[in-house]
Amino acid sequence: MSGFELLARSGSARRARLELAHGVVETPTFMPVGTAATVKGLQPRELRESGTQILLANAYHLRLRPGRETILAAGGLHRFMAWDGPILTDSGGFQVFSLQDRRTLDPDGVTFKSHLDGSTHRFTPEDTVEFQEAIGVDIAMQLDVCVKLPASGEELAAAVEMTTAWAQRGARARRAIERTHLFAIVQGGLDERLRARSAQELVALDLPGYAIGGLSVGETREEMERMARFTADLLPAEKPRYIMGIGTVADIAVAVDCGIDMFDCVYPTRCGRNARAMTRSGEFNIRNAAYIRDFSPVDPRCSCMVCTTYTRAYLCHLFRAGEMLGPQLLSYHNVALLHGLMAEARAAIERGTWPAWRDALFAELTRSR
Repeated sequence: MSGFELLARSGSARRARLELAHGVVETPTFMPVGTAATVKGLQPRELRESGTQILLANAYHLRLRPGRETILAAGGLHRFMAWDGPILTDSGGFQVFSLQDRRTLDPDGVTFKSHLDGSTHRFTPEDTVEFQEAIGVDIAMQLDVCVKLPASGEELAAAVEMTTAWAQRGARARRAIERTHLFAIVQGGLDERLRARSAQELVALDLPGYAIGGLSVGETREEMERMARFTADLLPAEKPRYIMGIGTVADIAVAVDCGIDMFDCVYPTRCGRNARAMTRSGEFNIRNAAYIRDFSPVDPRCSCMVCTTYTRAYLCHLFRAGEMLGPQLLSYHNVALLHGLMAEARAAIERGTWPAWRDALFAELTRSR
């Protein structure tokens, strides 16, 4: 087991603690994405300062470059990237299946051509788990079949069937059970019947945690919320719940309200690199002329290093001047903002005031539109 302790509830929202090999994670929590063993623009020290407890890397990218041998020679992924906290790795299923015309799927696994150099590679449920265990991560994700929406019922049913079979095989392949915890991924698109079937089959495996996959892939926000809430209710209350690919302030708040504990997305750092500032009252492009002489913080209620040190005018100048410090500072702020909101959410759940905190946040976001 992963050492998951449920500490409080407020409505459906949950406050919990997850003990992993490289540290304790207080949930609900946001995981910055370090796809290729780096969160773009941020050093590990800065991630810690911003409030990061756990980050995500991607097994697909790491297997292709720098490769297994280099990571093992460095002493594992933690030493390689100089991050001593917990790491979750995505299996690469989403990346492989997004290749479309560059991959061939069969019951035993998937063969695909690398997006880097066209070389041929093959992933199986077993070697995907083995790779993640070998590089020493805290949470490994099963190899799954993710389907872009909208999709036919036949396509979704086939994805559910194969995802279950691959989760079963991945579970049997585990060796480092105490160090690396395998999470299964519920699929089924927007079909409640298929979601229920997928969840039932995966929960039967009694794995340390469960993820909600196959959302944020083409559906509306309302559809995403409906299916996230439906699926979360199907998962064990005593185990962590993770929704994949969620990263806006509104989407994370919705996910917490659905009873989900963990979230990840490239969104805050991608926004940071493209001059898009995230605040608890909305988003704006800090490169715009309106901010040339705006000497207020990015978000007046954010206590991060960027907001207590620099002004909107300075960040506007950095982006307009093409200085690399601009994307770095704004990425830091965006990540810190989400961590700060999650800390507030945890406190509200502990106090039993989550519904009021949630409603106030959504009201502020609505007023800013």
